Amino acid sequence: MSAKDEILSRIRSALADTPATEEVPREYRTTSEMNEEQLIELLVDRLVDYKAGVEVIEAAQIPEFVAAKLKDASSVVYPQGLDTAWLSALGQNVEQRIDAPGARLSVAELDATSAVVTSSAVSVAESGTIILDGQPDQGRRAISLVPDHHVCIVPISTIVQLLPEAMPRLSITRPLTWISGPSATSDIELERVEGVHGPRTLDVLMVRGL
Repeated sequence: MSAKDEILSRIRSALADTPATEEVPREYRTTSEMNEEQLIELLVDRLVDYKAGVEVIEAAQIPEFVAAKLKDASSVVYPQGLDTAWLSALGQNVEQRIDAPGARLSVAELDATSAVVTSSAVSVAESGTIILDGQPDQGRRAISLVPDHHVCIVPISTIVQLLPEAMPRLSITRPLTWISGPSATSDIELERVEGVHGPRTLDVLMVRGL
């Protein structure tokens, strides 16, 4: 008997008295009970509680609000697939940097960039979580984690109430970024420290008509 066969034999022997797998009850909620306005209200409440800035706007207002949120920025990065019309109201003093598969910004370049603008895949109102899945209008994870300020576009049509509703909308083969407010942590004395794991400032534009 080879060493491999002996190892496998011991594993089989150890598992001989393993109890049968029991069926796990799936009684948790899987379907939303809220209408659109209730979903908006709940997500806004959660995001504000997490200290994010939130605006509920129409699609035509995106350039205006993006420019307002980035009025103090000197530079902004955006993914290749983002609608550049959303950046059309930015002042000439704001340098626009595109991050594309063939022309990725370095970590140092991202760290020196004031802000990032992305879209999002789906948002879970009950937990106040915005999920990015690396689609072209969201870009790779680094661009939404390194700059200090994230302006995130959330189409209202992508808001769901529950996590089980969100999962089928996501691709399991894509890298996922789950955002519940600005990056923050607390030390042993419960002193809040922001910006440790990602952007210190999160502004969410919840958009009707996208």
